[in-house]
Amino acid sequence: MTDLDSVWSALGGDPALLPRVSAVERPGVPTARLPVRELARACVGACALAAAELGARRTGGGEVPAVRVDDGAVATAFVSERHLLVDGRAPETFAPLSRFWRTADGWVRTHANYPHHRARLLAALGVPEDPDAVAAALAERSAREVEEAVYAAGGLAVALRTPEEWAAHAQGVEVAGRPLVERERLDSAPARVLAPVGRDPLLPAAGLRVLDLTRVIAGPVATRTLALLGADVLRVDAPGLPEIADQHADTGFGKRSALLDLSVGREVFEELLATADVVVTGYRPGALDRFGLTPRALAERRPGVVVAQLSAWGAYGPWGDRRGFDSLVQVATGVAAVEGSSTGRPGVLPAQALDHGTGYLLAAGVLRALSEQAEGGGSRVVRVALARTAGWLLDGRGDAGVPGDVPVGQWLAERDSPLGRLRYALSPVEFEGGPRDWARAPGCWGADSARWV
Repeated sequence: MTDLDSVWSALGGDPALLPRVSAVERPGVPTARLPVRELARACVGACALAAAELGARRTGGGEVPAVRVDDGAVATAFVSERHLLVDGRAPETFAPLSRFWRTADGWVRTHANYPHHRARLLAALGVPEDPDAVAAALAERSAREVEEAVYAAGGLAVALRTPEEWAAHAQGVEVAGRPLVERERLDSAPARVLAPVGRDPLLPAAGLRVLDLTRVIAGPVATRTLALLGADVLRVDAPGLPEIADQHADTGFGKRSALLDLSVGREVFEELLATADVVVTGYRPGALDRFGLTPRALAERRPGVVVAQLSAWGAYGPWGDRRGFDSLVQVATGVAAVEGSSTGRPGVLPAQALDHGTGYLLAAGVLRALSEQAEGGGSRVVRVALARTAGWLLDGRGDAGVPGDVPVGQWLAERDSPLGRLRYALSPVEFEGGPRDWARAPGCWGADSARWV
């Protein structure tokens, strides 16, 4: 599992632990141009190994539990949003205006799942909410012109690029120069004292408090995983930015969800931060800085905190302050061009693998930071970016894919929830003695109090 070697190294892990990981390969894997299966295995495997490592530390040392990475479980989880059923209803994953469009000289992809993004897209193009009107407006303009005009209006549209074009782009150069997982120690805070945990099941993150300031898929996948491992995860959203209900249902397992306007509710946030162990952010870089949520500012107020940051393009370079989503990063970085047809029409990965893979990377980074703190102390920062994950995927081009026709029933579960009867994908993070399902189902978005249990 050479891809796992590189991920584990990027996380600062001990290579002597790698033999603890085994893989279960499944038949029914379709051919793809990019090794998505290998990326998915490596990200999940590294996350599970980091969890097992922390679990061994919290049970008094001894051998790190064996980790198993099952292709079927991984493939099912990487399309968890497609397996979700709410009272038998399948959710809509993309809105009608979130798609590829032809332009005068190529292709763009737009993202308009959220109402405010849709409104800004239409305002930039000067057209009503009608797909035919959008298509006609885009057909008259160049892809790069559309990209800049829509972003200037606060919307999201990205021109299709080849990997070579992205490599020559200023943002592509910046991203390529960064490690897959950026790790930094901020200060000399004392070593973290981790209370012992039991083994039935082994919950490596038990007793830890996680402030979850993320949205969409990648960040919520990371915090969903920490919740599986026993953390008390409190997701905090602004009242004026409601989450898509089905998206919340898919990624809300194990968490509580509260609403808090940081512009007027700073005292409440500071009370939460005072006893938080981890703060995870997934908003556009810089968007939360005015609230004192930079890593150094957080560490000054809460020494010993682990800050985990997710971005689309990286928090640097000319696109460092831009919004982005998995589908758009695929288009900009050349993934969509590689996966496209011989006619030049762009394609997509068989899963939103940048989102899911980066989510497991982020969770792994948090778990490894906690283990490192128990040895050397220090407030820690972990940073990942969808575009950097895309670059890693492109570096590994080959004849690979994700399981397609493997029966998925054994990796799905059902339960009742405040949202209705849910069918959902189980977590692929699996190690000896570890949990197989979340302790709680997702509740209604924003229905919980902004306080720790």
